[in-house]
Amino acid sequence: MSKTFSVKGNLVDVWKQEIYSAEIIVADKKIVAINPIANADSNNLPFILPGFIDSHVHVESSMLIPSEFARLAVVHGTVGTISDPHEIANVNGMEGVEFMIENGKQVNFKFNFGAPSCVPATIFETAGATVDSADIENLMSRPEIIYLSEMMNFPGVLFKDEEVMKKIAIAHKYNKPIDGHAPGLRGEQAKQYIDAGISTDHECFTAEEALDKLQYGMKILIREGSAAKNFEALIGLLDEHYKMMMFCSDDKHPDSLAIGHINQLCARAIAKGIDIFKIIQVACINPVLHYKMKVGMLRVGDDADFVLAKDLVDFNIIQTYINGELMAENGISFIQSVKTEPINNFSCNTVVESDLKILTSEYPKNEEGLYPVMEALDGQLITNKLYYAITVKDNELISDTTNDYLKMIVVNRYHPAPVAKCFIKNFGLTKGALASSVAHDSHNIVAVGVDDKSLAEAINLVIKERGGVSAVSSNKQMVLGLPVAGLMSAEDGYKVAADYTAIDKMTKEDLGSKLGSPFMTLSFMALLVIPHLKLSDKGLFDGDTFQFVK
Repeated sequence: MSKTFSVKGNLVDVWKQEIYSAEIIVADKKIVAINPIANADSNNLPFILPGFIDSHVHVESSMLIPSEFARLAVVHGTVGTISDPHEIANVNGMEGVEFMIENGKQVNFKFNFGAPSCVPATIFETAGATVDSADIENLMSRPEIIYLSEMMNFPGVLFKDEEVMKKIAIAHKYNKPIDGHAPGLRGEQAKQYIDAGISTDHECFTAEEALDKLQYGMKILIREGSAAKNFEALIGLLDEHYKMMMFCSDDKHPDSLAIGHINQLCARAIAKGIDIFKIIQVACINPVLHYKMKVGMLRVGDDADFVLAKDLVDFNIIQTYINGELMAENGISFIQSVKTEPINNFSCNTVVESDLKILTSEYPKNEEGLYPVMEALDGQLITNKLYYAITVKDNELISDTTNDYLKMIVVNRYHPAPVAKCFIKNFGLTKGALASSVAHDSHNIVAVGVDDKSLAEAINLVIKERGGVSAVSSNKQMVLGLPVAGLMSAEDGYKVAADYTAIDKMTKEDLGSKLGSPFMTLSFMALLVIPHLKLSDKGLFDGDTFQFVK
């Protein structure tokens, strides 16, 4: 027997551009009627909205498997995602993509996965797998794969790399959209990239760049994640360009997801004085239309995917319905945890302090005798390339907490190899070290610290867990194990969020970091496709010239 029920509230009707009291009748997972209520006391009714969509997210970055991500997300009114399994694909290849799809199917939540287009992201790092055009053909032929994930290799598009163009052609063959990733690309090059059929970009960090791409017909995603925060830079465009914009998180850590999701961006947008219907169009409707998602949009005949919000100011969610089933109420998720057998790809030796020394003879310097230093920027994925007179002791370059340049290490996690080393500024550590096997895009082990002893201890804690994040001081050690591909935990999502909150607190209160999200920022310091200076397991890399620093 099909379940029939009704819900009353103030309906936010994007299609009629009206808010009116109504009763929604649900039967057999569908909305079968929407009946206006005459003379209702609207002040005592909640607001009925379409469910929120995260239009671009790497679920792996929540450190939670998909089923646990869903448990946390539904509480905030999220009913579906456009999910790029790029992170686990870099570790476990097609097996990793399959893991995400199958685990996501275990819960009543509308995950929509893409085929990862850039695995590995570059040839200048060691990844755990390759996803080639034959694999893309395999994935794109499947109905549950609804798009080609972000095409990060924009030089490959511009120069018509054969393998890149094959992947794009496959997406066109199956009439599925292609996501973009082209930070800073402007003008004629942006047009050429878009003309290849690439339809979105979530990497714009200035309004000028976003406008440049909008004029060529590209849809712009306003990203606000745990590390990259572009909301303030781009929200001013929404009023005029709302039909061509969406909200996304890209990467969201578990502590942040436990607090809020896309509903928070709606609250911030309404506080800017933006029209409610434009906000709901961006947060709920545009992703469904663009990606042809099987998600209801609050119309008769649609899947019963909708939320009840207390108000249209804070967007605190009272109830979340997916396929006509109540999945969350008043902060309690009704999605049950799913038992999962972890998969992984982890094989490296522990390190010793002598592995981490940086000799003056082995580190590059410019004509003035200054050494390159990466500068991390809070809330951004890009870094600055600086040059410093680094302190030398016995022909060895050492960290300097006074001037805040510290040693950074990348360890190949797939097989034993020499470690890569450089210096980084702006982490603000005054003691100890932190390390992580979440290190975009190849997910080798990345660490930053003030001394070699702490660095070695932090790295070895991660190796012992076969993946995780760790923090070390002179009298304290913490580690959060991530045994699923070295990226995720299969434990209860709220426990993972609490454990992550504790270790994040340690990095700030005990180690001294001033960054908003030190581990998230650290995870992007090996991401070679984002300028300007990064460190892969093979060495220091210049993102502007796309070659190693010599």
